[in-house]
Amino acid sequence: MICGVDEAGKGSVLGPMVIAAVGVTSESVLEGLGVKDSKELSPKERERLYGLIRKRCTVSTVRLDAQDIDRIRGEMTLNAAVARAHAQAINKISPSCAYVDACDVNTLRYAEMVKSSLDSPCEIVSEHHADQKFAVVSAASIVAKVVRDRAIVSFAKKYGEIGSGYPSDPVTIRYLSDYIDEHKVPPPIARKSWKTVSNLIAQKTQRSLGDF
Repeated sequence: MICGVDEAGKGSVLGPMVIAAVGVTSESVLEGLGVKDSKELSPKERERLYGLIRKRCTVSTVRLDAQDIDRIRGEMTLNAAVARAHAQAINKISPSCAYVDACDVNTLRYAEMVKSSLDSPCEIVSEHHADQKFAVVSAASIVAKVVRDRAIVSFAKKYGEIGSGYPSDPVTIRYLSDYIDEHKVPPPIARKSWKTVSNLIAQKTQRSLGDF
């Protein structure tokens, strides 16, 4: 078996990062489905393909919530955390070869980072933009994206309009700012170790001091 591994939500300030591994006996299993990098697909198309991928392939996911990421970042770099999570997703499938989307400028170094957390021998093919080069990684990117998007929808039902969760999203930043104004602390779904959060708190603290 070979598998592809990718993640969604790595740079998000709200919500989880989801890592997915998709295993196949041959890439021909994915032929004709039209899988591609999840960013190039509409939400409706991702949902459709997600169902087909789950039917045809072996799938595993690892979810790291905001609190998990804050805790882990006190122990290691984010890239190291992603590599370990990639390995955890691979371990659940036990393929002979895994294609991973490298989260390090040095692809060989990233492959070694993943290997160091594997339970059993597995060839690691680490490349940048692997989700655009290998169908099996494209499939993993779709699974990770759908699982994460569903989590964001669930959070929105509980917390209100939170946007995409990314720092570049004005809706997300407005939600964060309003929540901190009201509660004086970031929401439970926020990654408190992110500069986006600490900068917002610092700005508000300076503004409050300025009132005096």
